[in-house]
Amino acid sequence: MAINLKTAQEIEIMREGGRRHAEILSLLAKLVKPGVSTLVLEEEALRLIREEGDKPAHLGYTPSGANRPFPAALCLSINDEIVHGIPNENIKIINNGDIVSIDLSLEHKGMITDSAITVPCGIIDDESRKLLEVTERALYAGIKAAQPGNTVGAIGEAISNIVEPSGFSIADDLAGHGVGFNIHEEPFVPNFGIKGKGEKLIPGLVIAIEPMVNTGQAGIKDMEDGYTIKTRDGSRSAHFEHTVAITEKGNIVLTR
Repeated sequence: MAINLKTAQEIEIMREGGRRHAEILSLLAKLVKPGVSTLVLEEEALRLIREEGDKPAHLGYTPSGANRPFPAALCLSINDEIVHGIPNENIKIINNGDIVSIDLSLEHKGMITDSAITVPCGIIDDESRKLLEVTERALYAGIKAAQPGNTVGAIGEAISNIVEPSGFSIADDLAGHGVGFNIHEEPFVPNFGIKGKGEKLIPGLVIAIEPMVNTGQAGIKDMEDGYTIKTRDGSRSAHFEHTVAITEKGNIVLTR
């Protein structure tokens, strides 16, 4: 599949949408409190997205191999759920000590941005606090490596150089991707790799960089709902993500 480069005008639209995207995630993060239902976050996400005339890109999206469209605006994943938790079907109450990944794809004027944060609920344990710090730091290391002339391997190497010394694991088979006209585009953006290997980063390329890190082993398992992915050993997982545009002068974090 070919890589779809974006024009300066398209990147500016994504930057405009990305600012709104970041604002929505920030507002949703403030709702994460003990006793709150995942459905509350889903309904508020829909309200916030639509009040500005934007669209929830996850809702109704059918990825390759899926047997049904994704049924929600948000992917909400708690504790051992790595990604793609469904907030309006397997409705859960968020408890003190939980960690909650909020993953949103937003369509603004026909262009899609993708971003995720993992937030604590109340007081979390030291290991979970370290997990959030390491995963977010790995994201920004990956972003720093996403420079024109580098490769996706440089991003993966930068991420793994943060995660591996921590004693945590990078979740198997899960990675970043191109984004813009669709939620998932080429290229594949791994969370481990070797600088100089893989697709070259060229101006006009827009990618989602998203380390997913487990406190335990790297193994994953798919759940019966067809979307939720958990850690195989039941350990906790964190997920941070930004949409990043490669330009002649460096990169722009569009979902800042």
